[in-house]
Amino acid sequence: MQRRHFLPLLAAPALITRAQAQGRPITLVVPYAAGGGTDIVARELAPILMETTGQNVIVENRGGAAGHVGAVSVTRARPDGTTLLFAVSTNIVVNPHLQRNDRINLSTALAPVAKASSYQYVLVIDPKVQATTLQELIAAGKRPNAGFTYSSGGVGSNNHLAGLLFAEAAGVEMEHISYRGTAPALQDVVAGRVTMNFSSPPPAVPLTRDGRLRAIAVTGERRLPSLPEVPTLSEAGLPGIVILGWHGIFAPAGVPEAEMSRLEAAANQAIRDPRFSRSLERDGLELAAERPRAEFAREIQTEYEFWGKKARELDLKAE
Repeated sequence: MQRRHFLPLLAAPALITRAQAQGRPITLVVPYAAGGGTDIVARELAPILMETTGQNVIVENRGGAAGHVGAVSVTRARPDGTTLLFAVSTNIVVNPHLQRNDRINLSTALAPVAKASSYQYVLVIDPKVQATTLQELIAAGKRPNAGFTYSSGGVGSNNHLAGLLFAEAAGVEMEHISYRGTAPALQDVVAGRVTMNFSSPPPAVPLTRDGRLRAIAVTGERRLPSLPEVPTLSEAGLPGIVILGWHGIFAPAGVPEAEMSRLEAAANQAIRDPRFSRSLERDGLELAAERPRAEFAREIQTEYEFWGKKARELDLKAE
């Protein structure tokens, strides 16, 4: 997530591990509840990854602590390439700064395999709120006793941080309501119990199209093709605010280099498959530029350092 306002191994054991791994299924851990944006994208990629690896791929949801529970579980898995994490950026570059009593640093305990997608967020509100534009929403939020709330998948999640950055830029006070994933967080906006949510596009776009949510703005540099009528934050009156996220595949640190290279090639082949790129386009996401694992790791380190500073400034702490 970014805010652009300035968010040696012996050959024989390696071969044995690779042979063992290729005969076993891959568990692809999604660190959120089923039905959210990360889960949707992972399940679209899984059957193609099954073809490119030649292994069964099982998607498993392990939610909790804004994705930290599921991510940590992968660090404890056997480093043979059969347990992978389908993460969002905040799992790796934000959550480690919030879990101050946890000695596991996900930026080093997990090894990047491939970057899958990049995306922006959709600011959606309860349709009963008397606002159809961003400026009307901001004005309503500044009224005495407005009582605005926003939901997220937990402290340190993408939609939590997007809400913080928005509130800071707009000068609106909002109460944060935490859930175990985006799906239940959105359900309470639909039900009228929460004012708004900054959602990834996959779960938000269908709810917007059928009228259960109202889309006010998107957080990227340009409009979403799937919501062409919805302006960017900059177009709607908050110039210079761009909030982005990404999805990536990670393995536990310590997987032999030969196996990591095999997984990298298979993952990138799946990600570049036209079926996956079409599903991303349909969901309102973009295909990530292909890059070597080492380059992806450097990008992660830069974001990790940025969000460490930001977490200290905002005094962010895990629940």
